[in-house]
Amino acid sequence: MIKLCDINQAAREKLPSVFRDKSGIGVHYVDAFIAPMNASLPENVRVSCKRKGLRLTLRVGAKKGDGLMRRLEVSADPVVMLKAALQEAAKAAGVQLEITDHEILIAP
Repeated sequence: MIKLCDINQAAREKLPSVFRDKSGIGVHYVDAFIAPMNASLPENVRVSCKRKGLRLTLRVGAKKGDGLMRRLEVSADPVVMLKAALQEAAKAAGVQLEITDHEILIAP
């Protein structure tokens, strides 16, 4: 596993319980959380993660995977919903993603 980035601790301030959010899925939190994921790995492998609506798109080099923010199936909690969507996107891209309390690790 390679360290992709540190988790943006300020993203917790954007959770719907603290920050005004009408989306129902915590889009401000999601955007703040995935922003540091746009980085480069060794050997110039580019990693990017973007949100459009309920869909997260994870790109690792030439690999691409999508995950959906599923409020009804997974949880109404944006933290749980985001982790499930990122794991779904990573699986679809054929990479392994591990999210700890302080960092995000990836195995391309």
